[in-house]
Formats: sequence, C-alpha cells, structure tokens
Amino acid sequence: MAVKEYPQGRPFNGVIERTSSESEPSWPSPVRSKKDAPNVLFVVLDDIGYGQLGAFGGLVDTPNLDKLAANGLKYSNMHTTALCSPTRSCILTGRNHHSNHVACIMEMATGYPGYDSNIPFENGFMGEMLIPEGYNSYAVGKWHLTPAEQMGAAGPYDRWPTGRGFERYYGFLGGDTNQWYPALVHDQHQVDPPKTPEEGYHLTEDLVDKAIGMIADGKQVATTKPFFMYLALGAGHAPHHIFKEWADKYAGKFDDGWSKYREQVFANQKELGLIPQDAELSRHDPDVQDWDSLSDDERKLYARMMEVFAGFVSHADHHIGRLIDFLDSIGQLDNTLLMVISDNGASPEGTPIGSLNENRVFNNVGEDLEDNLAALDDLGGPKYYNHYAWGWAWAGDTPFRRWKRETYRGGVTDPCIVHWPAGITAKGEVRSQWAHAIDLVPTVLDALGVEEPAQLRGVSQSPVEGHSFAHTFDDADAATKHKTQYFEMIGHRSIYHDGWRAVCPYPGPSFEEGAKKGYYFPSDIDANKLEDLDRDGWELYHVDADVAENHDVADQHPDKLRDMITLWYTEAGRYNVFPIDGPNLARFGTEHPEIEVDRNRYIYWPGTQGVPEHAAVHVLNRSHVVAASVDIPDDGAEGVLLAHGGDSGGYALFVKDGNLHYSHNYVASEEFHVESTKPVPSGRSLLSVQVQTTGDPDIPNGKGAPATATLFINDEAVGSVDMPVTIPTSISVDESLTCGRDAASPVSSRYEAPFDFTGTLERVTVDVTGDKIKDHEAEIHKAFARQ
Repeated sequence: MAVKEYPQGRPFNGVIERTSSESEPSWPSPVRSKKDAPNVLFVVLDDIGYGQLGAFGGLVDTPNLDKLAANGLKYSNMHTTALCSPTRSCILTGRNHHSNHVACIMEMATGYPGYDSNIPFENGFMGEMLIPEGYNSYAVGKWHLTPAEQMGAAGPYDRWPTGRGFERYYGFLGGDTNQWYPALVHDQHQVDPPKTPEEGYHLTEDLVDKAIGMIADGKQVATTKPFFMYLALGAGHAPHHIFKEWADKYAGKFDDGWSKYREQVFANQKELGLIPQDAELSRHDPDVQDWDSLSDDERKLYARMMEVFAGFVSHADHHIGRLIDFLDSIGQLDNTLLMVISDNGASPEGTPIGSLNENRVFNNVGEDLEDNLAALDDLGGPKYYNHYAWGWAWAGDTPFRRWKRETYRGGVTDPCIVHWPAGITAKGEVRSQWAHAIDLVPTVLDALGVEEPAQLRGVSQSPVEGHSFAHTFDDADAATKHKTQYFEMIGHRSIYHDGWRAVCPYPGPSFEEGAKKGYYFPSDIDANKLEDLDRDGWELYHVDADVAENHDVADQHPDKLRDMITLWYTEAGRYNVFPIDGPNLARFGTEHPEIEVDRNRYIYWPGTQGVPEHAAVHVLNRSHVVAASVDIPDDGAEGVLLAHGGDSGGYALFVKDGNLHYSHNYVASEEFHVESTKPVPSGRSLLSVQVQTTGDPDIPNGKGAPATATLFINDEAVGSVDMPVTIPTSISVDESLTCGRDAASPVSSRYEAPFDFTGTLERVTVDVTGDKIKDHEAEIHKAFARQ
C-alpha cells in the first residue's frame, strides 16, 4: 500500500479520530527532484588564462579537460570580472559582482553597497536555489566569499559555505593556501590534512577525494537524487606546488620563452576555430622583458618556473579525470551538466622576475637571481611558496593583451567548457556567442526547467542579472542574448556592447605607459583624475573584427566612444559601481566592523587552531609579550606553546631539549632565534618572551621594526637576541595562529610540525600595549598579491 502524502506547508489530508485504528495517516511529502533531473557540476579553475589549457590551444597537457571539450562544447567568448572573489560571486548567484557587494577581493572591502563584501541574502546562491528542487548541494575547495572579518571561529557562519546553500563543505576559505600544508575547513571548523607531504599529500588530490566521497555518500542512499557540486581547485593560483616528477614532464618545453609560446598557441587557437583566421596577435607588452635579452641563467630560471606551473595544472587535470571516471563508473556522467571555467586571466602577481616565496613579495622583501637559481631543484616543493614571472601570465592569456586584475580581454576572457551528453547533441564544437560568468546560473535554471525563485528561505529575491545561453547548446548560429556588460576592477574600467569594447585602463595600458602620465599602481582615483581619465583615457575597439584589442579606433569613431562611455556610466549606476576608486592605500587599510572591539590583551587556550591573520593578535612593528602558563611534569615536556605562521614566515615560542626557545622567521630569509640559558623547571611556571622594538620599520624596503627578544622563565631573564629586522606587514600567506602546537608547516627549522606540547598548558596571553606601526602602502601591496 502506498504511503499517503500531502505537500509540506499544506493542511493534513489524512483522518484523525479518537484512536489510530479509526484514523488514516498521511505524511508531509519529502522534497523530490523532477524525473531524470541532471546533476550539476561546476569546476572552477584559478588564474588559468585563455591560452593555457590544451583545449584552448595552450601548451599545458590537460587530456581530461580536452576530452570533456571533445565530447561537449567550448565557449570561446566567455568573460569574467578579472578577479577571484568577484567572479566567484557571479558564478554562484547570477548577479554582477557589485550587485553582490563584491567589487574586489573580500579583504579589500570598503563601506559602500557595492564594496562591503556582504553578499546580500536576496542574491541567492545556486545551492540555495536547487535544494528546494530536490538536490543535494556540496562545495569543495576554494571559497573566498566570506567577509574577512567573519572568517574566524566566532563567525558569524551565515556567509560561510554552509550558510549559503551548501549542505557540506571541505576546502579553504581564503584566496590561496599552501598545497602541501593547507588551511583546511570542514563545514565550520578547521581540520588537519589527512597526510603529510612526506606521505604523498597534495591538496588537489585531497579535494577530489572529498568530492568523490560526497557524491558517493548521497548516491548510495538515494540513487535518483541529483546533486549540485561546486568544485573550486587551487590550481593554478600561487603557490605553484607540485611533485617534481610532474614538473619534470615539461623539461625543456618552455626553453624558447614566452614570445614563442604565444606564437605557437596563437596558431593552435586558429586551427581549433577559437579565433578568426585573420585575427592578429596582441602586441608585445611593454612591461614584459624580451626573452632574447635575458641572461642564460634568467631563461633557465623562468623556464623552470613555467614547467612547475604546467605540472601543477596537469596534475589537477589528472585528478579532475578521476572525478569524471567516477561519475562514469556509477552511470552519472552523461546526465551531469558539467561546466568548467576559470575565475580570471593568468596572474602577474609573481612580478617580472617571479618569486620563490610569495610572502617576501607581500612584505616588499626582494629576491635575487642567485638565490632563485639555487632553488631550482626544489622549486614547487614544500620549501617554497612560488609563482612564475609575469611574462608567462602575458603568454598564458594569448591572444589577448594584459592579465588578471585588468579589464582588457586578457584579464576577463576565459576558457569555458560545457559537457552534458544527455542534454546536448553537439560534440566538439565551438560556440562564439558572447557570455559572462553571471550567465551560468540562468543557463542551468533554463536547462533544468526551473523557474528563477521569487523567494528563498523567507527572503524575497532580487532578479538574476545574467542571460541563459542554453539555447546555444545545439544551435551554433543562435543569437547572443547577452548584448551589454560593464566591467570595473579597482578603477580599471571597460564596457562591451554589441561587438564593441571601450576600455579605460588604469594606471595605463601598461605600468610603463601609465608611469609616463604620472599614474602608478597602486594609487587612488580622485575627482580630478577621473575627469582626466574620462577625457583622455578611454580606448575603443571593434572586437568583432579585432579580437585582441590591437587597434584603438577612438579617433575614427568619437560618437561611438561617447555613447559607450555614457552606457558605462548608466550600467555603473544600475549595478552599485559608484564610488569609483582605484587601488589606493586606504582601501585595504579601511577598518571593518568587528564583533569584538580591539583590545590590548589576547588569551589563547591549547587546541586553538585556525585563527586567521586578520582575526589574530597583531604583533608586527609593536612591542609585545607572549606569556604561557604551564605545568611541567618531573620528566620534562616539549612542544610549541604559541605559533603564528609557517615556513614562509612567522614566530613561535616553544620548549625543546629542556629549554625555552623563541624564533622569528623573517620571511624564510633569516631565522632569529634565542634559547634559554637555564632549563625550564618542573612544576608550574610562566614562560614568556618580551619583544621590544628598538627603532622604526622601513616597510617600503621590506624591513619591519628592529627589536630585541628576551626570554623569561617566571621573572628571570634567561636569554635575548637582537633582531635587526622583523617581518614588516604579513606574517604568513595562509597559515594561522595556533596554541599548543604548530598545525601546518613549521615556523622554526628547529622542530618538525605539529610538535604538540606534551606538558600541561593552561593558556597563552599576548599583551600588545605597544603602538602598532602601520604602513598602508605595504598592506595594500600584500592584499593585491593575495588575489
């Protein structure tokens, strides 16, 4: 006998009498999906340029993504916002990034509606839309959509993944993380990686393992219940971490340099039908060195950096292939609407010479060729936090000009693959219709036959701002629905309309050309500068005929340019783009609302883990004391009392070999260390270090305030070290503050993580009554490097 049901929220339709024998039961109906509803899988790659994947003519081997493209569709005219968090907000909501209050990365929020990083609840996420349609909803990998001040253990959690429509989450909340020692979050708490690098751990494999596990968990219980999964890998964002054998597969492949790379990829793209046969390659960028002018050592170094990046991306493709194979093995691949996209163009954040330790870049600490060459054999391994030279970013965005963070096509035109055998007849074809990241949500809703929700979880919804391109799945000649799209990223502006693009680059078409006008990165945009830019800074391109934006036709079409500028301002007013602001110093230094007022004393208890830098005590460039209350057994104890950071930079107070130690790791360049002259006694003690600044920092030159660190056991000074330089602005790229252990990579070379404290640790108190010395220019430099 079938179970009787009634729709949830409707009146009970059974019968209730005095006893159950006289009554008839009925149950609230469970939420069920439509028959044969497809699964939905978004795979979001990070900092992958248009010309890097094999399917888009790139020289990085990506056979699994290529296979998806061969059995699906390549969208050659897909666009993003030019930056991470903003694009991801578009992908998941179908609204523009300023409508989502995500004008820039979350750490760069300012107090205006388009900029405050609090994605409105009326802008529902895809998971929130599909759960009421009977879907499971999972998120795995990079998030970077929670306001920076809300990422700590005190929350609030309503803008974490599990608060925005994802039933399960595993990944990292910030913009990047160490692929060997990631800062992992499982649902709403931090967890350790399941293995160490020595045991073969790599984050990409771990993320795909978890993705497979989540899908398996659901399907083995309810085989017909569809899922929506958002899988966002760290590849190929810095750090470019990969096993040596994967990088070695590319030995010698990039020895001819970035210009030759561009020429080969450009030819491939024409052969693949991604660009017209009469297209022109964009100009040689003035900011990029001529490969032939480099020394042999420079070419050797930069080629290896690209080999490591390519190995990193190929490794990611391999594990994406495992997920694809799993879906195939359980009979789910054909009926999975799978969309692959990158969040922006290739990244120039490695600077012209590349970086072995991104934390040095954040802290204005220079690197030299000799040190970098000495690291060649270990490049990509756990010792470094590396990023390639920006010539490879320029090459990776072939055929377009410029790169991530800028709204020329190199920053905003990205690879996109759509695969759905059960719903798309066409195979291996190119679709040239204009599209944008905001179009993914309406396309999925259209393909699923789901109405755009008017209300989610009691909140009335704003209109989705994208346009479905589902009508192009089996019609290569279908008209483009997305006719107009504005762009704005830290003052760099452009607009597309019906085959034309107007661009107002800031600080200029290149850094070199901007400097000639007196415009620099970073710098603000005031009213006078905006007037100058609007008068003289706009360029006009007919991109239907000039795909790479080579020919500025503003002088030939002044009326067209005027109309395009007017249209940009109209769209900017519609979508919360004002006030226009550049990459100015105060933008990163803006104070955000905090749930806790600033204080001079912080208390941490053993087991504290995952306190991110913005939520942890700020000790840089100020005098401070770290004091641990401990009880040491008669046979002694050892381990970390408090650590913040990792092998790329940080500080740690710890006990080893019976003595008290303090280490200050100056961005992996030098470790200042002091060991107590007396052993730590058994019983209760107060173990502390007093760091007293002895001068001012020189932050533009990568030098934090000099200081003296003095160890104390109870009230007795037991050793000191003079530190002529300390970390100036950024303790660590992604490793947090921990108490009672060092959770990821070790701050000090004198112990192996996690080095748990084996005595009794009551608490650690950090007193920071000294004044903090701020340098907003260094802070904004750090923020941009973390995009």
